Amino acid sequence: MASSEEKTELVEAIKGPRYYRIRLYGYGGEGAYVNISKEAYDFWNKHTDDFGDSDFITYMVNDDPEDCDFEELQDVPQGADFLRVEDGEYKNQWYEAENEFCHQNGVTYNTASIEVEELDSDDYNADIVATLIDGEDVGEINDRVFEESEIEITNWSDSSVDDPGLIGGYVAEMYSSEKGCFFEGRLEITGNFDVKQLKININEYPNGDDIVEGIEYAGEEVDNDGGDTTGKGYSACVWKNH
Repeated sequence: MASSEEKTELVEAIKGPRYYRIRLYGYGGEGAYVNISKEAYDFWNKHTDDFGDSDFITYMVNDDPEDCDFEELQDVPQGADFLRVEDGEYKNQWYEAENEFCHQNGVTYNTASIEVEELDSDDYNADIVATLIDGEDVGEINDRVFEESEIEITNWSDSSVDDPGLIGGYVAEMYSSEKGCFFEGRLEITGNFDVKQLKININEYPNGDDIVEGIEYAGEEVDNDGGDTTGKGYSACVWKNH
């Protein structure tokens, strides 16, 4: 039988502080949505229809016009050169476009898996005490928690665009597809980790992707310390907003 002192030590160990690491991984990426002119839309829409998006991607990823090694173009017409700055010497990066109205970055909800580990300290290289959730699909864990407690851990937002009025009539979309870990955050709490206190915030983006925007625990946002993803390729297109 445990002594009174041993019981006290056990209670104190359970109370904490205790440390946990949360990871989200799957498929997702970074996207930019930029308002463009009708002239730019007409040019790039026809060019991508005729030749695919290779030249458009080349245009988007190179900030020095001289580095654009096009396959089916000699030069981009001035009216279609929507990333070029006013002095004309260089272009903005696609992820820093002047007329961007929405930016996307994260793992898609329908591919997201979650991992929760207890650690022995708050040090970056802390040892793992136990694995509480081992790569479970976020949708499946939400369904399981709901069945057990009628509590949903997912929090949906209808749109990632704060002000739909910011969206113009013609839009350029650039997307960098990635795979890997998109979120890694740490918790320091008292007591056991309770999955019902977890909240997964999800936004729908203009391309239809449902992206995990962040994680909360017990009403407090968990900081994302960054992830480790591998690029899988680019895609680019233009579309009308009507």
